[in-house]
Amino acid sequence: MEIKEIQNLIKFVAKSGASEVKLEMDDIKITIKTAGDSDTTVVHQVPAAPMPQMQQVAAPVSPPVAAEPAAPAAAPASEDSKYITIKSPIIGTFYRKPSPDKPLFVEVGQTIAEGDVLCIIEAMKLFNEIESEVSGKVVKILVDDASPVEFDQPLFLIDPS
Repeated sequence: MEIKEIQNLIKFVAKSGASEVKLEMDDIKITIKTAGDSDTTVVHQVPAAPMPQMQQVAAPVSPPVAAEPAAPAAAPASEDSKYITIKSPIIGTFYRKPSPDKPLFVEVGQTIAEGDVLCIIEAMKLFNEIESEVSGKVVKILVDDASPVEFDQPLFLIDPS
């Protein structure tokens, strides 16, 4: 199911006045609940084959042009070249916890395995779990909690060794 189809489904449910809609297909389960003026949407994807969830993204949106100084970035880039960068597959709001009262998904220095959830990115009230494509150790978290992220923005540095 494409992100556009999910977005259209959310709009349709919001306009229809339904209080809850559940949709289950082979590889996706969607529950949309509306309570008064606020909407809550939960999406659970169950991979049909062992394939990272990050490959199921909407059509790329051109990344923003950011004015960054080139010279200071060259020195850390050589140090960071041995690390794998996990980037945002979508535009949205970055969250390090599943909810405010829950513990963080990952912390700096933590060893992770392929498929571990690193964070959640909320886009149009859809909460997308971002899973690791590699095993290794979290070296750096590049984004603050509850901050907006762009498509292809670096989120984590992972040491695969």
